[in-house]
Amino acid sequence: MNITMILEMAVSAGDRTAVTAGDRSLKASELLALAGAAARRFQRHPAVLYLGTNHPGYPIALFGAALAGVPFVPVNYRLGERQLAALLDRHPDALVLRPGDLEELAAAPLADPVPGTADAPADGDAVAVILYTSGTTSEPKPAVLRHRHLMAYVLNTLEFGSADEEDAALVAVPPYHIAGLANLLSNLYTGRRIVYLAAFDAGEWLETVRRERITHALVVPTMLARIVAEAPGGDAGTPTLRSLAYGGARTPRPVIERALRVFPGTGFVNAYGLTETASSVAVLGPEDHRTALSSPDPAERERLGSVGRALPGVEFQIRREDGELAGPGETGLVFVRGEQISGEYGGRTVLDADGWFATRDRGRLDDGGYLFIEGRADDTIIRGGENIAPAEIEDVLVAHPGVAEAAVLGVPDPEWGQRLVAVVVGEGDPDEIRRWVKERLRSSKTPDTVVFRPELPRTDTGKLLRRVLLSEFGASQT
Repeated sequence: MNITMILEMAVSAGDRTAVTAGDRSLKASELLALAGAAARRFQRHPAVLYLGTNHPGYPIALFGAALAGVPFVPVNYRLGERQLAALLDRHPDALVLRPGDLEELAAAPLADPVPGTADAPADGDAVAVILYTSGTTSEPKPAVLRHRHLMAYVLNTLEFGSADEEDAALVAVPPYHIAGLANLLSNLYTGRRIVYLAAFDAGEWLETVRRERITHALVVPTMLARIVAEAPGGDAGTPTLRSLAYGGARTPRPVIERALRVFPGTGFVNAYGLTETASSVAVLGPEDHRTALSSPDPAERERLGSVGRALPGVEFQIRREDGELAGPGETGLVFVRGEQISGEYGGRTVLDADGWFATRDRGRLDDGGYLFIEGRADDTIIRGGENIAPAEIEDVLVAHPGVAEAAVLGVPDPEWGQRLVAVVVGEGDPDEIRRWVKERLRSSKTPDTVVFRPELPRTDTGKLLRRVLLSEFGASQT
């Protein structure tokens, strides 16, 4: 089973406009023909590396590689020269598509016969995509996604052709992120037109939603915070936007609460997934958001801070440090299992004997099956023998009116093992901010020090580069 089947199905279902970027649009049949032309070029190489932004050349290159039977490797085009050279060395003889190559790729003649899925390799176990993890705590690793993983995600969670003809999805996440790949496949499968932004800008994002009558969109937390700031105190003025998904990194609850006020007529979806899981494995849907906001039940209100429940075909386990299963509400390590789960790096699987993948996230499941992510296991701070999750303190800090962003670190301390340092973006009196936290949590979770910074180091998809901050304060992170 090859992902090219999704594109051929889109052609057979009515051949709608598949992609819009700037003033150019491509129908599904044009996209398939261009991919077929590209495949004949790609077959001479062991892999195709994509170093561009969001562009019509992206889906052409993805499906062209699938038709050619070679891996597609979207690469962060913002990498420094040394990092990029090291990554390219991992793929000798690969075809490298740079920004200047994309116009030629998208302008190839359409006279070639449209290939069918019979022309594509049918081996679902073949490598479809290699995505390099963001490397927030270490060097990026090549996560391998095979055709069967991507197809399992699409077929198990989506209904083919379910979109209305006027539906349009805005994609501003970078193409080297799993969300960019999943958005392309899922929107083609459901029949939505994909509208690409080459680079994210909050004002341009809002204007594009209005101009293109966008109905669906996905953002990462930093994008959402900037969009909300662009429309302070009122309605964003996006009446066509029916669904706004957010994910890719942990989103502080205060940001969500503000966003819900700015987009009052929009259904919000929190999507939780990892590169290694071929996109989302849990979703908190619009009804869950509405219930959490209005319910008198504290347990239901708390679910606004969860990532929802497992998608079809996906299972979760929470394990204690000793490997035993945790009970409802008990925090432990999050494991996930399902057909879409890869858990493979460069030919080496990290799945256990029963097919479970260790996410390295700490979390808990409530008695309704809602998953709460409490941060990366590597982030846990041990202060005086107490395990402290930075995320809990960060949420309280961001709720302070003078704090826009926050990161809490554990740095070496001779008495307590680790002490708490809060690095914040904003303004205010450090002692007053510490009192704010102490009143809402307790003394052991109150930062010992509050440090102000103009910005926090993050990846392009909003993940905090905690190791950068830790190195500044003389700590380390594995």
